[in-house]
Amino acid sequence: MEFSAKQIAAFIQGEIIGDENATVHTFAKIEEGIPGAISFLSNPKYTPYIYETQSSIVLVNKDFKPEREVKATLIKVENAYESLAKLLNLYEMSKPKKQGIDSLAFVSPSATIGENVYIGAFAYIGENAVVGDNTLIYPHTYIGDNVKIGSACLLYSNVNIYHDCRIGNECIIHSGAVIGADGFGFAPTPQGYEKIPQIGIVILEDKVDIGANTCVDRATMGATIVHSGTKIDNLVQIAHNDEIGSHTVMAAQVGIAGSTKVGEWCMFGGQVGIAGHLHIGDKVNIGAQSGVPGNIKAGKQLIGTPPMEIKPYFKSATVYRKLPEMYFEMEAMRKELAELKEKINKINK
Repeated sequence: MEFSAKQIAAFIQGEIIGDENATVHTFAKIEEGIPGAISFLSNPKYTPYIYETQSSIVLVNKDFKPEREVKATLIKVENAYESLAKLLNLYEMSKPKKQGIDSLAFVSPSATIGENVYIGAFAYIGENAVVGDNTLIYPHTYIGDNVKIGSACLLYSNVNIYHDCRIGNECIIHSGAVIGADGFGFAPTPQGYEKIPQIGIVILEDKVDIGANTCVDRATMGATIVHSGTKIDNLVQIAHNDEIGSHTVMAAQVGIAGSTKVGEWCMFGGQVGIAGHLHIGDKVNIGAQSGVPGNIKAGKQLIGTPPMEIKPYFKSATVYRKLPEMYFEMEAMRKELAELKEKINKINK
């Protein structure tokens, strides 16, 4: 399918600089551009490529001013990266969608299946489960008893949704994710650890994305909740009774212990670890590999273990790198001081 610069500009409300009839049929990174491709320039470090790229169309920010001739047709927009996302979504929506229930899938007679649903081979749909309209369930995915899945969801292969959990509309769950496994609850006894039954559920609200091999554990009682618009990367652990606020994003290998509440619009870098029973305020940013042992107020930007403000952290990091030489200097000063004391003592005698 081909699109002209004129059509693209109309869709993303951009200004054309060049040939409005230039057409594209694919996407490419600006440094790997080919004729018939559309690219984008957002990060200034890639600016040199715009003068060399073979892409037919390039999206740029409105403040971009070329220093020399650019062969490609430019479309100026407020935010090139956001505009690219809109085009990629349009491209994805234009692809034909699978429909129908494969003969090798199992669907319980008591399940309710909406219209235009796809259920792939060897998928399992349990008793009294509900699958909303236009939802795609790929092969080998397990949907437990009494699970409710909204409309226009996408569940890739080998996803497991345990019994009674709730999935909202337009959610995407990637391969290997487990929604609703037991929370890590055990009571110590003289004989060992006794399992505490986890009788709660998981609720994913609308437009939640769950990455591959991520786990969201069911609550001991009540619900573990991931609110609308939250995006969770691969290999993330959300423990029992956590509540994650709307539009929060977490990079890979984040781990959140049980009964912690995370606010809205938070951003956690990779491998952030958060202790249990804490409260993280809205719009908190935490840098990669930070360990959080206590509550954090709204609006903080922190990094480190325990986390601190970014500027003091980097100042401390600068000092930390100098610790070995500082140590040797201190040892030399200590030796000199001891020698001076010895000399003074001899004089005093």
